[in-house]
Amino acid sequence: MEILVKYLPLFGVLGLLFVYVKNTWVTKQDKGNEKMSKIAKHIADGAMSFLKAEYKILLIFIVAVAILLFFKGNSEYGEELDEHISHGMVALSFVIGAICSALAGFIGMRAATKANVRTTQAARTSLEKALEVAFAGGSVMGMGVVGLGVLGLSGLFMIYQYMWPGAENIPMVLNVLSGFSLGASSIALFARVGGGIYTKAADVGADLVGKVEAGIPEDHPLNPATIADNVGDNVGDVAGMGADLFESYVGSIIGTMVLGAFIFTPNLNGLGAVYLPLVLAAVGIVMSIIGTFFVKVKEGGSPHKALNLGEFGSGALMIVASYFIINEMIPESIEGLPFGAMGVFYATLTGLIAGFGVGKATEYYTGTGTKPVLSIVKQSETGSATNIIAGLGVGMMSTMFPVLLIAIAIIVSHHFAGLYGIAIAAVGMLANTGIQLAVDAYGPISDNAGGIAEMTELPSEVRERTDKLDAVGNTTAAIGKGFAIASAALTALALFAAFMKTANVTAIDVSHPKIMAGLLVGGMLPFVFSALSMKAVGRAAMAMIEEVRRQFRDIPQLHAALEVMRKHDSDKTNFSEEEHAIFDEADGYVEYEKCVEISTEASIREMVLPGLLALVVPVAVGFIGGAEMLGGLLAGVTTTGVVMAIFQSNAGGAWDNAKKMIEEQGKKGTEAHKASVVGDTVGDPFKDTSGPSLNILLKLMSVVALVIAPSIALDTVEVADYSKEKVAIEVVANEISKDVKVEMTKNDDGTVKATVTITTTENGEVITDVKIIEGTEEEVEAKLSSYKSEEVNVKVKKIIVKEVVKNKS
Repeated sequence: MEILVKYLPLFGVLGLLFVYVKNTWVTKQDKGNEKMSKIAKHIADGAMSFLKAEYKILLIFIVAVAILLFFKGNSEYGEELDEHISHGMVALSFVIGAICSALAGFIGMRAATKANVRTTQAARTSLEKALEVAFAGGSVMGMGVVGLGVLGLSGLFMIYQYMWPGAENIPMVLNVLSGFSLGASSIALFARVGGGIYTKAADVGADLVGKVEAGIPEDHPLNPATIADNVGDNVGDVAGMGADLFESYVGSIIGTMVLGAFIFTPNLNGLGAVYLPLVLAAVGIVMSIIGTFFVKVKEGGSPHKALNLGEFGSGALMIVASYFIINEMIPESIEGLPFGAMGVFYATLTGLIAGFGVGKATEYYTGTGTKPVLSIVKQSETGSATNIIAGLGVGMMSTMFPVLLIAIAIIVSHHFAGLYGIAIAAVGMLANTGIQLAVDAYGPISDNAGGIAEMTELPSEVRERTDKLDAVGNTTAAIGKGFAIASAALTALALFAAFMKTANVTAIDVSHPKIMAGLLVGGMLPFVFSALSMKAVGRAAMAMIEEVRRQFRDIPQLHAALEVMRKHDSDKTNFSEEEHAIFDEADGYVEYEKCVEISTEASIREMVLPGLLALVVPVAVGFIGGAEMLGGLLAGVTTTGVVMAIFQSNAGGAWDNAKKMIEEQGKKGTEAHKASVVGDTVGDPFKDTSGPSLNILLKLMSVVALVIAPSIALDTVEVADYSKEKVAIEVVANEISKDVKVEMTKNDDGTVKATVTITTTENGEVITDVKIIEGTEEEVEAKLSSYKSEEVNVKVKKIIVKEVVKNKS
């Protein structure tokens, strides 16, 4: 096992080698005809222009925060200090974490925009080939995330251990390393919020103006927002989701490592519990790579079964590998882990099972043909209002089972391995992130492939194959979001526990005014954050709608083509030769780049405030209100944020699939369909902007708290005051009876000896006390006078005020 630990960075390199091989293979696949290549280039250029604009803004942010972290770290490291609690190198960790997160998004985006058109072309051949290309593109994203995560974390950990050797320096090393997670979380939040605003602004414009007003499909080449919409699928569901899970992945590992530092193991210089999450993540890369070879489907087969086989097969292999790894690294009996190695294994297994459980619950509440979605379809018949009411109800109800599963996972994992068990459960849930994210990224690639098939007017069987892939992609995306939410809850809790350990906060007592205030502020933040992101989508969507309407109104060729489309209800088979000529003449007049520019500018502008909110609030509360108040803030934001994230993601998914079901029933253009489009439009920012972004908000605030924890940690006196505060006065009524017996004898020297026997009976318990008094007769009488008031054999009621001390240590 020591050899495995020594070469941990090589597992990250292995993941990146797999990325290179798959990316090279995808690049070599056929791109199709010139029209397909042109559309694909528009999508790729739009995606890259967004990333360039986003990364320019983020570069300023990264440099500014890195400078602050450098000075903060150096102020906490010096020869004059009793102990080193941090170092300026935390800034380096932050920068590398940010670069890895941005690089993961960039690699995934490039692969997805290559794979989409090649998937369309492959669908002209067979379903098997189309799935192979789409999944290969998704695999680049998945393995890129885990490869960069393991390489970055293990590499930095080894460098810092070399710089500061010895077990006594591990707390400082881990605090410096936590900057990596802060960098990843910061980029992830901006990518999720910015990508979500981009994709939903375009989606709303394409849906409302294209479908409802103009009566053409959202992927139709005459729809000006269609390229921006397809770009949005990539920036939101590929780069955004990749950054989200990258941040969860490294956050869960670092949180577990911090908690593992408090558990001494006889092997690996006492750091077995610290290395364990890194080893599990490294082996998870190998199991994910093996799982990709299981994903195969033949013509007429089920892509869903193929993807499940890869995912569940990889998960089963990981469970077996985890058993041997944990038993090798953790002893059977160890202080701090009540059930030893098997307890840690059970906690890991609990996280994995809970992740799948939340994913299946999400699938039930959002999947096509399920009872909750059918209820929305039914209520769409009576208009938009009842559609929205039904969707809100489904979203709220959908929080029950995921929250119960997460709660059970927390209790079970804590029972078997304490706080370390909760953290390792999050690692277990995310161990197969490579293949899980590959399946997630496959979804938007398939969606783009269908869009390209629609825009280039390929034969109907091509669209049928891409639709089949896309339908599976919607389900896998729902499961992926379920995993993301469940992992966010456990990761946030792991980071929260690590913060409490580092800051010496022994408990979160809501009877403290400051802690209760922090709890309320934390509970409020997800609502404010969601409001900011949704209002941003609304403003960006308004600009998009106005631009699409302008083009429909002011471009003569486009206006004429739309009139022909409306006349025949988008059915080109009924076009006359003259109408075909009018339609073909509009080709090349649609100004796609204007819509791409609107989405890009709006998303970059609007992502700043929500992002800063997540960073500034915990710092302000920590330094002004103290560690205990910050603990209350984290408890509040985690509780409310998890429930809000589940509600918004599932409500949006249910609205989306209700619309798809109505379209599949052939009811396009009906009042029910218009109502479902409105519901889907409301749900879009729920499921693709604010809901997923809340996952990152929880973890980012916990990571910020962990980074500043050494600076605001309670000292010994504060811990004692906090842990042993008088919290209650208890009044106890006791029934007491006393027998007082005095025997006096005279000594030979003339002095007197008195033997006083006091028998006290209190609530059935008998206590006997004997006192000897000697002296002159007058002296003894004076001392005995204090007992004369005692009533022999008389029961009395006496009220005792007892101070109750609550020990929280």
